[in-house]
Amino acid sequence: MLTNNISLNECKILVTGAAGFIGSNLVKLLLRDYPDAQIIGVDNMNDYYDVSLKEERLEEIRSLYTYKRFSLIRGSIADRELIDLLFKNHKPDVVVNLAAQAGVRYSITNPDAYIESNLIGFYNILEACRHYPVKHLVYASSSSVYGSNKKVPYSTDDKVDNPVSLYAATKKSNELLAHAYSKLYDIPSTGLRFFTVYGPAGRPDMAYFGFTNKLVKGEKIKIFNFGNCKRDFTFVDDIVEGVRRVMLHAPEKHKGEDGLPVPPYAVYNIGNSSPENLLDFVTILQEELLRAEVLPHDYDFDSHKELVPMQPGDVPVTYADTSALERDFGFRPSTSLRDGLRQFAEWYAQRYK
Repeated sequence: MLTNNISLNECKILVTGAAGFIGSNLVKLLLRDYPDAQIIGVDNMNDYYDVSLKEERLEEIRSLYTYKRFSLIRGSIADRELIDLLFKNHKPDVVVNLAAQAGVRYSITNPDAYIESNLIGFYNILEACRHYPVKHLVYASSSSVYGSNKKVPYSTDDKVDNPVSLYAATKKSNELLAHAYSKLYDIPSTGLRFFTVYGPAGRPDMAYFGFTNKLVKGEKIKIFNFGNCKRDFTFVDDIVEGVRRVMLHAPEKHKGEDGLPVPPYAVYNIGNSSPENLLDFVTILQEELLRAEVLPHDYDFDSHKELVPMQPGDVPVTYADTSALERDFGFRPSTSLRDGLRQFAEWYAQRYK
């Protein structure tokens, strides 16, 4: 295992996308575990999905911890002037960049949003880290970078040069940009390829949330690739614990034979390493929705399912090789799909029923 070389307890930590699903959960964990840390959040609060859900996440943070150690700046990382001013005023020690335009299918119909946030926004973060040096830049990549790779499980040693969506291309670009900045300016950076993150108060555009909304309304759910898809579903608590552990160790700086910096750069997968068939996933989801009384016990699921072909940009399987994460940080996600969906169903019942 790697030795921690960063203490978070007295750090100034910048979390972009702080009102997002992963971002808000990470902020809560950091405030809980590091009482002397100062957290600065940034979020543009866009309406890609229901903004009230983002406001509720922020309200939960406020109710649990007050805003004494957490400040939120409402703005976009694509705003160069805002980001420069933020770094100048706060001088963060550690940056966790989670702000991004998410969603594979949305990238087909709204490409501009991905260029603005995922490319221009990430470039602004890198430039700020260059001019106001940080101890560690941690940023979200995605399992989407693996595209339609046939080899499973997906390893960070695999080539990822053939993205099948614009979203995937922007995330691969983030990794390339981070590597270049690590090489040129000795910025320690770690990219994290997340695998299908789910849980309470998650993104409504994700399958488990969208399926639930449709079933509650009595609408049909579409199961793509005729149910022959597998996804490595990863519970949000496992994701943020993995992020926390990675934050504690920045890739080491050292010189190569040419006297120039060897890039202090790393990339890891964070996934459950247990891909679930989509039809099995739907079965578990419906059982937990019945248990939480989100749906009536006589609900006819068969009449609300429709098997359809694969959509553009999708892939048949995602499967994380997390051996590097286990080797370096002694951690691997372990929450079962049933336990995770049970927590989601109970949250959904409380919020919507």
